[in-house]
Amino acid sequence: MTALAEDLGRIALDGAAPRHALAVAWVSDLADVETVWRALESDPAALMTPYQRFDWVAAYAQAGIDANAKAQILVLKDEAGRPRLLIPLAVGRLGPLRIARMIGDRHANFHMPLFASREAAAMRPEDLIEALVRAGRRAGIDAFRFTNQPRFWDGVPNPLGHRGLPAPSDAYGLLLGPDAEATLKRVFSGDARKKVRAKERKLIEALGPVRHRVAATIGEAEEIQAAFYAQKAARFAALGVADAYAEPAVRRFAAAATAPDAGGHGPAIEVHALETESGRVLATFGGAVDRDRFCGMWTSFDTDPELGRFSPGEILLHRLIGDQAARGRRALDLGVGEASYKAKTCDETIELVESVVPVSAAGHLVAVAAGVASRLKHRVKRSPRLFAAAQRFRRLRRA
Repeated sequence: MTALAEDLGRIALDGAAPRHALAVAWVSDLADVETVWRALESDPAALMTPYQRFDWVAAYAQAGIDANAKAQILVLKDEAGRPRLLIPLAVGRLGPLRIARMIGDRHANFHMPLFASREAAAMRPEDLIEALVRAGRRAGIDAFRFTNQPRFWDGVPNPLGHRGLPAPSDAYGLLLGPDAEATLKRVFSGDARKKVRAKERKLIEALGPVRHRVAATIGEAEEIQAAFYAQKAARFAALGVADAYAEPAVRRFAAAATAPDAGGHGPAIEVHALETESGRVLATFGGAVDRDRFCGMWTSFDTDPELGRFSPGEILLHRLIGDQAARGRRALDLGVGEASYKAKTCDETIELVESVVPVSAAGHLVAVAAGVASRLKHRVKRSPRLFAAAQRFRRLRRA
C-alpha cells in the first residue's frame, strides 16, 4: 500500500454524507494528513495560496502562537473518496462558544481552502456551506469565522467568498512575466527606474558595492531574520508601539517557516536582503512562497537617517521583483493594507471578503456581531477622515 493510500485510510469519514454531498473528515494530527496534503499541493491542477502550504501551516501550528486553539484539519471528499478540498482550522473558545478560524490568523494575508482542482473550486457555494454546517455540528463548533478570503484566486471564484462582506482592506499584487527586464519596465516607469538607479549609485559611493541575497540555508535565513528583528524593533520604538515580532512564539514560527525542511522542500517563507559586502543588512523582505507566487509578509530597513535618502527598501523591492520573474514565478503581491509603495508598484487589487458560517443558534449571534464589526471597520478604513480619527484615538490610548 502506498503512503498516500495509508494516509487516506487514516482520514476516517465522520458519519455518512447525504447522497451526492461531500463527505466530511476531521483530522487532528498533522502527521496523519501530511502525505495527502503534499500530494494535493504538488499537483499542478491544485488551487491554493502559499499560506495553505503544509510547511507554512505546520510551522504556524507548532509554534504555539494560538496557544488556546487546537489545530483541526477538515477534509471534504467526493463520492469516490477522493479529497476535493482541505481547510486547515484552529478551533478555540470565544467565551462559551467554540469558533473555528483558519490557521494563520493575522499572520496570513490570504485564507482559502486548498482545492484539488479548479473543478473542485467550482462547486456551488451552498454545497460547501452545507458541508461546513454538517462538519461543525459533528465537532461541536458554533461557527466558522473566515477572514481575508479572496473573492477570486487565479481567475477562479472562491466559493467561500461568494456572500462575504468586503474586508476592511484589500491586497495588492502584480503579474510577472518570463522576462525579468521586461517585467521591471512594465511595472516601473522609466522615471522611477532612473531614480532608483541614481539612488543605488549614491549608496554604492557611500558604502561600497551592495548585493541582493536570497537565504539558501538555515544560517543565512537566521542572519537575515536577526537583522529584520533589530530593524523592526528600532522602527517600532521610534513609533512608540509594541513590537509584535518580539513574541517568542512568532519567532519560533519564523524560524521554522524560513528553513528548508528535511524532505528537501523549499522554505515556506523566503527571505531576501540588500546588504553591503561587509555583511551589513540595509533592508529585508520576507514572503510566503509556492511554485507560482511570492506573497509579501514583512519588510524592514535600516533606520539610520543617513541611509534614508538612498531608499534601500525601494532598491530591494526592484531587485526582488526582477529575481522572482527570472525564477519563473507568475505573480507577486505585497499583502493586505494600503501603502504608497504598493500603489506605485502593483497593478492588481485582490478583493477580500469576510464571512461567518453559523452552525448553532449562538453561532447566528456571532454572525450578526461579526457583520456589524466588519461593516464598521470597512467604513473606517475606507474613510480618510474616520481613519485619521481612529489613528489619533490609538495614539491617545498608547500615551
